[in-house]
Amino acid sequence: MGFYKFLLSKVISFVLVVFIGITTVFFVPRFMPSDPVEAMIGKMTANQAYMEPDAIITLRETLNESFGLEGSMWDQYLGFVKRVIITQDFGPSLASYPNPVNELIAKALPWTMGLLLISTIIAWLIGNIVGLLAGFLKDKSYSKAMEAISIMIYPIPYYILALILIMLLSYIYPIFPLSATFQGDGFSWVHIKSIVYHSILPAFSMILVGTGWWVISMKTLSAGIAEEDYVQFARLKGLSERKIMTKYVLPNAALPQVTMLALQIGTIFNGALITEILFGYPGIGTLIYTGILQADYNLIMGTITLSIIAVAAATFIVDFLYPFLDPRVRYK
Repeated sequence: MGFYKFLLSKVISFVLVVFIGITTVFFVPRFMPSDPVEAMIGKMTANQAYMEPDAIITLRETLNESFGLEGSMWDQYLGFVKRVIITQDFGPSLASYPNPVNELIAKALPWTMGLLLISTIIAWLIGNIVGLLAGFLKDKSYSKAMEAISIMIYPIPYYILALILIMLLSYIYPIFPLSATFQGDGFSWVHIKSIVYHSILPAFSMILVGTGWWVISMKTLSAGIAEEDYVQFARLKGLSERKIMTKYVLPNAALPQVTMLALQIGTIFNGALITEILFGYPGIGTLIYTGILQADYNLIMGTITLSIIAVAAATFIVDFLYPFLDPRVRYK
């Protein structure tokens, strides 16, 4: 019974978070000063010599219907919630009219997931290994050096570090391209090699910043656990330092890090914006940026809603699986 109550509470929390997030996503773009329909009409009329007034009125009505802007704000909101929840349809994109938003997201999502997901996991692995050594073997000179380097890297804003890497490795020493320009298509070797080559620099910049945070957090956790009574008792039993570190300190220090990793994976879309703008990467961040610049309501709502669902789902999964990772936690 305790498990079902726990599960029900988490499901309710998940639904509320998604509902509140979707509601916020609907209303915030409508406070923007620009009108997507008028912007679309202006773009169309700019490419033509003349349009009849009746044709413009008909076009405006058609676009209002396509973008879900007919009726009162309440009618628009109900229509939006119905489309998102029941049909998962965000309508056409203004920036790439008449292409649907779902199609644009489906094309951009693998790029963002591939780059940010892999970078996040690599940074987590490296940071936790280095942090464990720095915390457990804190008197060693190399542990102090690793901690010092991490402390110096972590406070640097990501975009500053990314710009420095671009200047050094793309301009002064042109090892990597300034922006992503992929060659080939499909699963050809040329295309895969081009993707890897153009992803190294943005991935490297993200790994550097992410590793600094994981090193600092893991070092703090492992240093505290290394002073616990059960660790001291293990030493009195004559266990080797290596076994104490891997069998006693690591499992307990890794639990909070696993939680943070799951939550960070859920928020990778937040880091996609700056990364993809700086490096010209065709992912979700680029779509968000395009939607904001062109007041594309549907594109903004689609991409942000995806991010909200990802964060809520990551939190739900962590809460559900945590008792399996830590036997001291029970469903209540």
